[in-house]
Amino acid sequence: MSVTLFSDSSPRTGRAMTELLLKLEQIDTFYGQSQVHFGVSVEVPRGEIVCLLGGNASGKSTAMKVILGLHKPRAGTVSFDGKPLNGLSTAQIVRLGIASVPEARRLFGDMKVRENLLMGAFTRKDRDGVAADYERMLEMFPRVKERLNQRAGTLSGGEQQMLAMARALMSRPALVCMDEPTMGLSPLYVDKVLEMIRAINAQGVTFFMVEQNASLALQIAHRGYVLQTGRVVLEGTSAELLGNQRIRDAYLGGALAAQTAS
Repeated sequence: MSVTLFSDSSPRTGRAMTELLLKLEQIDTFYGQSQVHFGVSVEVPRGEIVCLLGGNASGKSTAMKVILGLHKPRAGTVSFDGKPLNGLSTAQIVRLGIASVPEARRLFGDMKVRENLLMGAFTRKDRDGVAADYERMLEMFPRVKERLNQRAGTLSGGEQQMLAMARALMSRPALVCMDEPTMGLSPLYVDKVLEMIRAINAQGVTFFMVEQNASLALQIAHRGYVLQTGRVVLEGTSAELLGNQRIRDAYLGGALAAQTAS
């Protein structure tokens, strides 16, 4: 990708650089009396792609909600760039530099693509910067540019995912949280989405990605965590997880072993 995301190549808030960008520490989460997370700890270094893997009902999406302030943990801390997020609203968290690409995209279906894209900059006051980033998104996502006057709800699944990614980047985030980014996409758009994540990350944006498809996530992630019934049971670099027999048996169905052998 030749497009430069942000002209100053730095987060818009001018935060000091630290190695660790996001940290979940000993998180316990409940829905009523049912406990979802049991002492979950995850670290996301600045500049990396980190994936959270696991099957259905493992607590992956709830972890994303905890980060974004949509669900409050009963115990534990969430910190971003060394600052605690506990107790902050979602709007406050977004202003700190965290953007979200939620599961199923969650676009405003009756609004035009152009309007959805600009909604990503709702926390910003710098009109010139927003206008410049808007043009960058159209250059980065040509399919979005082609559909600007179309209602977002009429886009294909892959086009909606591209729009959701562009919308997230309009806030100039330091961290993008993606929930099941490949779910429901055609193989062509799965490859495009993974390529875009890798390319955007190469320009300095950190990604935390929740994904059920381990083989896809580990293709682009630097490291990963495996969540099972609310507990982190494995963690390591992508290479370590890809070589772990437990991962192959539980999440790759032996397909990876056959693929790598060939």
